[in-house]
Amino acid sequence: QGAGGGQDAGVVNPGRPLKMAAELHPRSGKLIGLSNSNRTARRNQPVQEFNHGLVLSKEPLRDRDVFTVRIDKKVNSWSGSIEIGVTALDPASLDFPSSATGLKGGSWIVSGCSVLRDGRSVLEEYGRDLDQLAEGDRVGIQRSSRGELHLWVNGQDCGAAASGLPPKLWAVVDLYGKCTQVTVVSCEPPPPSAERERETMDCSNSRPEKFPNNLDTGTAGGIGAGGDCGNSNNSPAGTGGAAPGSGAGGVMTNDALLFHEKCGTLIKLSNNNKTAERRRPLDEFNNGVVMTNRPLRHNEMFEIRIDKLVDKWSGSIEIGVTTHNPNNLDYPATMTNLRSGTIMMSGCGILTNGKGTRREYCEFSLDELQEGDHIGLMRKASGALHFYINGIDQGVAAAQTPSVVYGVVDLYGMAVKVTIVHNHNHSDRLRRNNAIMRALSPDVGRPRPALALTPDSEGPDRLLFHPNCGQKAAIICDGRTALRPHATDDFNHGVVLSSRPLRSNEVFQVRIDKMVDKWAGSIEIGVTTHNPAYLQLPSTMTNLRSGTWMMTGNGVMHNGTTILDEYGHNLDRLKAGDTVGVVRKEDGSLHFFVNGVAQGPAAWNVPPNVYAVVDLYGQAAQATIMDDMVDLPPLPEDSSDGPTAMSPGSPCSVAGASTSTDLRFHQLHGTNAVITNRGRTALRQNCRSEFNDAIVISNRCLRDGELFEIVIQKMVDRWSGSIEAGVTAIRPEELEFPNTMTDIDYDTWMLSGTAIMQDGNTMRNNYGCDLDSLTTGSRIGMMRTANGDLHYYINGVDQGVACAGLPSEVFAVIDLYGQCVQVSITSSSGPLDNSLCTSNVTEKSFPIHSPVAGVAHRLHSKHGKNVVLLGEGCQAIRVGGYSHGIVFSAKELKADELFEVRIDEVDDQWCGSLHIGLTTLAPPELPSCPLSGLSPSLPQLRTKVTWLLCGSEVQRNGVLQRQNYGYSLDRLTVGNRVGVKRCNDDTMHIFVDGQDMGPAATAVPKNVYAVLDLYGRITALSIVSSSLMEDLESIKAPSLTSDSCSEGEEDSSPSETCSLVPTVMMFLENHGKNIQLSNQNLTAARVSSYNQGLLVTVQPLARQQLFQVIDRLNPSWTSSLSLGVIGHSPDRLNFPSTACCLKRSAWLLQRDSVFHNSLKICENYGPNLDTCPEGTVLGLLVDTNNCLHLYVNSMDQGVAAQDIPSPCYPFIDLYGQCEQVTIVTNNVPTVGAESGDTRFQGDMEKADMVDGIKESVCWTPPPEVNPNKTCEYQALCSRFKDLLTLPDGYFNEDAKYNLCYCESCHKLRGDEAYYKRGEPPRDYALPFGWCRFALRVKSHCEVSNALKKWHIAYHGTNVGALRRTLDHGQLLPGMTLISFASSLKTEGPNGYTEPEENSAPGREVPRVRLSPTMRYSGMETFAPKVQFQDPRSHRCHQAQVGFQVCVRPGSYKVGPQTLSHSEPLDPRFSNSEIEWITKEQGGTFLYGLLVRVE
Repeated sequence: QGAGGGQDAGVVNPGRPLKMAAELHPRSGKLIGLSNSNRTARRNQPVQEFNHGLVLSKEPLRDRDVFTVRIDKKVNSWSGSIEIGVTALDPASLDFPSSATGLKGGSWIVSGCSVLRDGRSVLEEYGRDLDQLAEGDRVGIQRSSRGELHLWVNGQDCGAAASGLPPKLWAVVDLYGKCTQVTVVSCEPPPPSAERERETMDCSNSRPEKFPNNLDTGTAGGIGAGGDCGNSNNSPAGTGGAAPGSGAGGVMTNDALLFHEKCGTLIKLSNNNKTAERRRPLDEFNNGVVMTNRPLRHNEMFEIRIDKLVDKWSGSIEIGVTTHNPNNLDYPATMTNLRSGTIMMSGCGILTNGKGTRREYCEFSLDELQEGDHIGLMRKASGALHFYINGIDQGVAAAQTPSVVYGVVDLYGMAVKVTIVHNHNHSDRLRRNNAIMRALSPDVGRPRPALALTPDSEGPDRLLFHPNCGQKAAIICDGRTALRPHATDDFNHGVVLSSRPLRSNEVFQVRIDKMVDKWAGSIEIGVTTHNPAYLQLPSTMTNLRSGTWMMTGNGVMHNGTTILDEYGHNLDRLKAGDTVGVVRKEDGSLHFFVNGVAQGPAAWNVPPNVYAVVDLYGQAAQATIMDDMVDLPPLPEDSSDGPTAMSPGSPCSVAGASTSTDLRFHQLHGTNAVITNRGRTALRQNCRSEFNDAIVISNRCLRDGELFEIVIQKMVDRWSGSIEAGVTAIRPEELEFPNTMTDIDYDTWMLSGTAIMQDGNTMRNNYGCDLDSLTTGSRIGMMRTANGDLHYYINGVDQGVACAGLPSEVFAVIDLYGQCVQVSITSSSGPLDNSLCTSNVTEKSFPIHSPVAGVAHRLHSKHGKNVVLLGEGCQAIRVGGYSHGIVFSAKELKADELFEVRIDEVDDQWCGSLHIGLTTLAPPELPSCPLSGLSPSLPQLRTKVTWLLCGSEVQRNGVLQRQNYGYSLDRLTVGNRVGVKRCNDDTMHIFVDGQDMGPAATAVPKNVYAVLDLYGRITALSIVSSSLMEDLESIKAPSLTSDSCSEGEEDSSPSETCSLVPTVMMFLENHGKNIQLSNQNLTAARVSSYNQGLLVTVQPLARQQLFQVIDRLNPSWTSSLSLGVIGHSPDRLNFPSTACCLKRSAWLLQRDSVFHNSLKICENYGPNLDTCPEGTVLGLLVDTNNCLHLYVNSMDQGVAAQDIPSPCYPFIDLYGQCEQVTIVTNNVPTVGAESGDTRFQGDMEKADMVDGIKESVCWTPPPEVNPNKTCEYQALCSRFKDLLTLPDGYFNEDAKYNLCYCESCHKLRGDEAYYKRGEPPRDYALPFGWCRFALRVKSHCEVSNALKKWHIAYHGTNVGALRRTLDHGQLLPGMTLISFASSLKTEGPNGYTEPEENSAPGREVPRVRLSPTMRYSGMETFAPKVQFQDPRSHRCHQAQVGFQVCVRPGSYKVGPQTLSHSEPLDPRFSNSEIEWITKEQGGTFLYGLLVRVE
């Protein structure tokens, strides 16, 4: 056997014993498991991974042998499937790539219906599509004696895929994507009958000159397989194209253009394949593609008639040509999805390979055609493609069309039925053009009869609209009416100008005929010096930077810059029938009119001979010129009363004027992106298996000064890297979406991490923010200013100029990359303020949704009389005067709950500013709104006790308590954030832009509300904070079961009395099919697969009874247990595969979220259940208020859900890693009972320790429940520590003192973020995200005294200094910082390279820097990152190290941070007190080694 046997295959007698083994090579891809004597291969983790499934034959192939495998199993999680081929690479020494297409060095692979050589495609549309094969199908690969590669599918030869193959080849099978298991069934020559059939086909294929020369090369395979043999001819006689063996009759039958029998899945053909109809037209709008039965000839008209339309969908018929052979094409849902060989007319534009190449091809839109209209196309002999509407040539659509193309029609949207037309009589269809014009331009604004009597001789002098207008505008009614025909599809490109200049004192006035309510903004009117005949019209007139004056909203703009903020009536509030006008008076002043009322002078020194301009923007869809001036009053003198009289004064008008932004995500996006929530939300599907291809882009370009802001709603911790954001000048229709946006090499600016990138190249590093560090709930905004600068905003804070020189029209781009999975556009998006905005000054949209994730705070419905609430109580606006602007929080604040607002508008005509504080006045006790009796301002509120900050003074019931407190509120401006909090120590704290100003008042009782006063300059604010987790469900209406029953009724209920008695629970016999019960139904195990593990208890859960289980894990799976309660009897429950499919009266705790009937109602609740280690005790409890609680190791995680019905039954889903649970029965306490609750050592951290906490006695579970043994992060950190080869003698032998501070572990322990230590006590932060390895304390240290009286601090260091530091047992000045100081000199941060006074030049500064928080000491400047390879997973990671130390009080000096960070590094510690410096030897001793791994 071996290579020699393979070489002699052609000469050895077939009966020889030498035979190639039908086995797989033992070396394979890393996820492959072999069985069945190496004949069966299975890809492990088939749902989590899609590649690394490569297998090769055990021996090289012999000529003529077909290596055949059977597909045993497929999954639906992925795209793509089995791939098969050959390679010259020896599997014994092969470094296996992730997939077969990565094989080089002489490899031929069939993937789908393509053939690849060394990863590059050499043949498209070959044979059967392997992706479509099903379980049980057989596929084989063969090297023929002529050195050709053949694919065999179910015993049928697909023909030669490649030639010139080397003699020694191994078979390759890739269990890719959907294909998860195959078995080798044979490796032998095919039966003689099959080879004879192939030889016949080879013979016929060897005479290509007999086939028409206009057929695609890909059709040869179809012909040989019995496809469209000789279905076209090009000879003058009409018979020269006949194939051998076909009669003339057959040629004549196939000569006529018909629809091909193979078509879209919803298409029904009739009328001898001349008519195509889309089935279920009211339920489905796509899958209606049909193609011609043969390629089109040169100069041949392909024409169809529209037979039937429906009025349900948007969009309609699309028509074009494609090079794809219908026999081999896998029909897409719509032809614009094809990315090769396709030219389509869609609407009024041309799409090539799905990408817009001509936006305005013709004046007719296919979407506006009616039943009976004709559409045709023709490929000219020159290669030019023309389209015809009702016989009228629309001109060249594409200049160079391939010679072999098929006609294609997409019955999309409204189009339901079409018929091919063979008698191309143009005159029969010319009459339909008027109907088309009516459809395009309905005459809504018909001229007045009097105007129709105007003599024709005056026609040239009349004011009309010029025919040159915006891209989306049309002029009808002899130039008197302008409209946007597709006003609901686009909001701009509606600019129209007068046909001649205005004369002095000549009024140009239009009536608004039609409005749409989809957009913000409305009609704009003005004048320009630009001649419309030569002007390249902008998308909106306020973009013009010369010779233009426009009234927009209630402001006036000159050359795109606001010159009057508050001028006249707001045009955005006009309705259909209202009129607007403009006049240039002889003195050069410009005046506007609204409904005939002069609004006063708007500008001066306007030159003569200006043209009138109307911008049909936003809501304005159609306007008609009003030129019968006899109906208008004479021009009045300038009057200041006009505008005042027209200005609305009621609060309701403000509400009506506030509109949400029209910014959305565009319908075009990356392949893995999904757009939901009416374009406001974008998410990446398959987020745990796909990390890119999820680019989304805004639906329009950003206006100057307009903020595009999104909030991160979901993240996963599977990938590195995260969201990337930026702008691009590429229109969405022209963008070929790459894998990531940084792959684009033109007209694109992106922020990735901290790097600003232009066209894929890094322009600058260390920008003011790091996108990779953002978490769920973070907000990211982008804005292009009027001068072309790009700014980023993080949580509303401007990060400064990122880059400059941006073009005028850019689109916002978000790349949902890596960890970032889902974002939504916040309603903060829109113009920020008039200084930045150069478009419509009145388009400032107050957010109508909370910009924060979770449940947002709300304002109470009781408020001052001048206040209007918007956005479901999230925003407040003062609509009159300077006072009566008091608002309250909707609920009482809980301890340590921050209530925070952002300033949205200021009015500098007033003095004074916002007041904020806490009050015991309960707003529900106030009379009905409006509250005319409420105090006009907060300092005058005396009804109950009120603490407030006014300016920089703290007052209690109007009496001064403290002066010069923190930041003065008088300096607040737009964008600033202000918050108030009542802390656990009964103090009131004020926050400004997230920074705690310290305690403002003491002895503040519980049950207080936040109170604010929109006073003086502050006229509008919006809430940016959300309620605490315990309050997430509190916004629900109270249930009848919890509130309507009296105590007597509860006492008299026998069921309630019984439910208070704790009962021993057990699992019900009815359960998921993979569950096996044991231990008297107290233990449940999943015995197969990863799902179908649902189980429920027999007994309902009594109120106040804790139901607990302890679990066992199998780390070979991902995800883990979920649990919850159902509100109905489980006896007849039809158990689904997973708990998330329970959709009736079900409350589910999964990961760190809470679901009700499969809908998420709460995030970030408790620890992530997927990361809970084996042995964790999980419990469920429903309290007397019908609230559901989760207990983790007997620690209450707070309220998860409210209004839980009675009775309810606990259920558990043994999913993924969790394979077994056991009900805890040794102690069945009733929580809250007088018998005394079980106390855990963890409780000592908060209540029993005199000094706050000793971490050496931190709660640790019993040994069998210790999370240390299964925390993957701690294990990874431990493996890194082992690589450091530090002596074991330095570390504590008792592993229980090693603590992991990853998110799961610290939540399981119930750690607080901050504790106090020492005499006097001083705060320090726990090192969240790090892992601590306890050090053995040296005997010379006074351990007990130091642990109790010394302070805790942290010191970041480098790996090279660890051993020296451990040898001395303390941080020594000048010793541990030798390498540290040199590294700092290369960085050169402020303050670190300057020698101290009297120090010798060049000497290291003899001091040690410490900090009470690792957020500072763990910065890379102090703790440089090192790269290492995990010896277990062989993956590369980055690690940092540091020390937790005890430091003697008085031995160090507290000072400011020296890295010049402007943002607070830790919310508990000011940047001015975050660094401790000590020079004393013996002032520190080492307590623990800290490791952090990325």
